[in-house]
Amino acid sequence: MKRPIVSVLKTSPETVLDDYGSLMRMAEYQKHLSKRHETVLKLNLSWSLYYPSCSTQPWQLDGVLKALIDDGYKNIHPVENRTVVTDVMKGAIGNRWMPILKKYKQKYEPLTKTRWVKYKPKTELLALDKVFPDDHKIPAMFIGKNVIHLPTVKTHGHTTMTGAMKNAFGGLITKKRHHCHKMIHEVLVDLLAIQKEIHPGMFAVMDGTVAGDGAGPRTMVPREKDMILASADQVAIDAISAKLMGFDPMRIKFIKLAHDMGLGCGDVDQIDVVGEDISKINFRFKTNKSPVIFWDQMLRKGPLSFVEPFLFHTGLFNLCVFASAFYHDNLWYPLVGKKIINKFNNGKWGKLFKTY
Repeated sequence: MKRPIVSVLKTSPETVLDDYGSLMRMAEYQKHLSKRHETVLKLNLSWSLYYPSCSTQPWQLDGVLKALIDDGYKNIHPVENRTVVTDVMKGAIGNRWMPILKKYKQKYEPLTKTRWVKYKPKTELLALDKVFPDDHKIPAMFIGKNVIHLPTVKTHGHTTMTGAMKNAFGGLITKKRHHCHKMIHEVLVDLLAIQKEIHPGMFAVMDGTVAGDGAGPRTMVPREKDMILASADQVAIDAISAKLMGFDPMRIKFIKLAHDMGLGCGDVDQIDVVGEDISKINFRFKTNKSPVIFWDQMLRKGPLSFVEPFLFHTGLFNLCVFASAFYHDNLWYPLVGKKIINKFNNGKWGKLFKTY
């Protein structure tokens, strides 16, 4: 079996757009994404507000689109979905995606406005059919198209870290995907299996120019690491990202499950890393849990899980949504996040962000 390739490059604000093209070509992306098929560009929106290391960076989108257009790809579909606490249009504006899409004459296609259809996977599922026993719907537009995921290098309170596999979470499940938190690792593996059924080609391009350490996926400490990654193997790119952050990939449940099921390679010793020598790189990141994730886990699968049917499956859930939005947007962001952003704005990547 051919070893998967993960390309890794050190980059800078001055070279990042061209570096993304080099990165993708080093990972042989054109071998995996046929131009005969249309291509879904799955963005990552973790917060409607801009926060460094949180969502798809504007230069990440810019560099990937530049490479695709330069290499003759057409019929590209930039998409993203909402959650119960994010706004898909507000997020696209706040994260400065819209000027880039206009630059390359691309139409933003929120998944809230597309048709969703019932899909019965051929694969035997681990958890998704238990979370949604009646039916599971996916966007009709995904079927038969290539997909490119645009995640970031960051920690996550539910899954230790998040990357390419987790990015599908926002594309293949409706805004009610919070119900999956109870079996999140198994659901991510199910989604990868579904992707292999519906997409003729898959690829991921991950931004670690500013990586997220701590209480991800939102209230993190952004660290300038100047790294970007790409691969056609969704498991392998997550494994290398995890290694860079200082984690053992095969001790992260969703990576180990996917590896054992043959959906990709999570063993770094079986992955060909091209570009940078990462053998001695360790960001020494630590995953923490925000109060929102802590209480979500306590109430869904912890000692207070007896309230889960009443709190998360009735109108009372609106109180949880309000609490999460209020904590993130009205408390943490203005009181803590703004200070971090002000410091970021004075750095090299912050200055690049302002140009968008």
